[in-house]
Amino acid sequence: MKQGAKQGGTGRGIFITGEGVEGSGKTTQLARLATSLRTLGYEVLETREPGGTPLAEQIRTVLLNRTVGTSATQTAPVLPWCEAHLVLAARTQHVAQVIRPALRRGAIVICDRFVDSTLAYQGYGRGLSVPVLRRLNTQATEGLAPDLTLLFDVSVRIGLARRRKGRLEETRIDRENRHFHEKVRRGFLALAARVPRRLKVIDARQPPHAVSDVVAGFVEQLLRKKRKPSSSKAKKSALMTP
Repeated sequence: MKQGAKQGGTGRGIFITGEGVEGSGKTTQLARLATSLRTLGYEVLETREPGGTPLAEQIRTVLLNRTVGTSATQTAPVLPWCEAHLVLAARTQHVAQVIRPALRRGAIVICDRFVDSTLAYQGYGRGLSVPVLRRLNTQATEGLAPDLTLLFDVSVRIGLARRRKGRLEETRIDRENRHFHEKVRRGFLALAARVPRRLKVIDARQPPHAVSDVVAGFVEQLLRKKRKPSSSKAKKSALMTP
């Protein structure tokens, strides 16, 4: 049996996910990748987690809101397992209603965060059982796994400084202490070491155009495996163009 079929398969489409600590630049790079692929004639669906459906976007608001609680002056902490189950609930809707239908019709799905973020943030960061989280994620996704995961790696110091410099709205996760973010980064790198064929580490300290070139190289390798050689060869130079 082929590996994709064993893991639940992705139909005729291609599933690419992006991961990284806060401020890694993954969202910008995934958007660039989507634009390049559309230029080449591919149908591309851009989505994110938590989110991607109306219900999942509401869950995202709860998860990231800085003032979760009963009043403006009283904030209720979100317990680790509550946080994990909210993420899983959003993912269940997202996979069933958005990701799988797009893959069945042959689209390239590019998702900003997926299962690896749950393992890194709720597992390594919050200290929850990674094996249990894996099992719960398998149930939530019915075994769906990415064809390729791009891990944009940058130090926590640089990542958080980028967030501040960009004046991005601070979320509940941003406000976690540096030790938490360091554990998350170590978690991502541990996950990459475990599945290096799927999860590719990219040095996100490089200039944006250099990071884009590395991304294009990994995606081109995937397209060569998934598409006919004659078409992928013609598209390589276009993908590599900044």
